[in-house]
Amino acid sequence: MFSGVVRYVGDGDSLCIGPKGKPDRWVEVRLADFNAPELNERGGQRAKALLRQLAMGRRLVCTAGRRSYDRVVAACTRDGRAVGDELRRRGGTEGGR
Repeated sequence: MFSGVVRYVGDGDSLCIGPKGKPDRWVEVRLADFNAPELNERGGQRAKALLRQLAMGRRLVCTAGRRSYDRVVAACTRDGRAVGDELRRRGGTEGGR
């Protein structure tokens, strides 16, 4: 388990957590509980905007599962609520690879 402030949102289901101004220490996270469309697919840009609105600059608590390429796959919560559930509640659609 780890926690930190979201410093970067890459797309609708990936983000970076870490100390401000130290990107070399950020952890790249792929959300385990939400599978957003790719950025170039229908809904991809909206999914990124939703995740950014929900998480950017906020503290998340994440439970790591496995690695996927150079990212940690993790289930994350914000204020005790699952990020994936909150994205769906806000109208986020799934459908990525």
